[in-house]
Amino acid sequence: MERKVKVKFCGLTREEDVVKARELCVSYVGFVMYPKSPRYVSKERLKELITIAGDVLKVAVVVNLPYEDLRELLDMGVDLLQLHGDEDPSIAFRVGMDRVIKAFRVKDGLRVDPVWREAHAVLLDTHKEGTYGGTGETFNWDVAVSLVRQGYRIILSGGLTPQNVGEAIKKVKPYGVDVSSGIELSPGVKDHKKMEEFCHAVENP
Repeated sequence: MERKVKVKFCGLTREEDVVKARELCVSYVGFVMYPKSPRYVSKERLKELITIAGDVLKVAVVVNLPYEDLRELLDMGVDLLQLHGDEDPSIAFRVGMDRVIKAFRVKDGLRVDPVWREAHAVLLDTHKEGTYGGTGETFNWDVAVSLVRQGYRIILSGGLTPQNVGEAIKKVKPYGVDVSSGIELSPGVKDHKKMEEFCHAVENP
């Protein structure tokens, strides 16, 4: 029996979207803690949202935060930290590599330090100058295929939709897939029909 591909819905800001995610195929829900993002949620809002996430793994998406802030998020009840900036492996070891998803924005010449094989997962996203995720654009999936073959636990992100996620799974064979803009009505506001369609496409690639 083939391993089931994990699904992460990211950029959640509303209670009803978290509840809907719980009802579907989702293993992870992501909350963006980067103030410049249109999907940003404050720590106070995060506390409210993680209380209704149930057994789904709760991920805080952060960019270049100091150790003390990362530790605080874990103490609040976050399960995993998605490091989406230029973080050094040393900070990941301090919080615990098994609590870290390390994100890389894919561009020419991307090199992934082998030490990140010890992380919970490596997330690959599309590189777009000045942005950290949520681009709505895909990248060359051959990069992901190569890293999967090298033994990295890859979560594929960047421009995935109900229409292309099945193709992505067949080509890359990732550990998981991550979607934000591909299931939205507007930034931070999820479309429940698209959420359902995405899960259906993952389960029937």
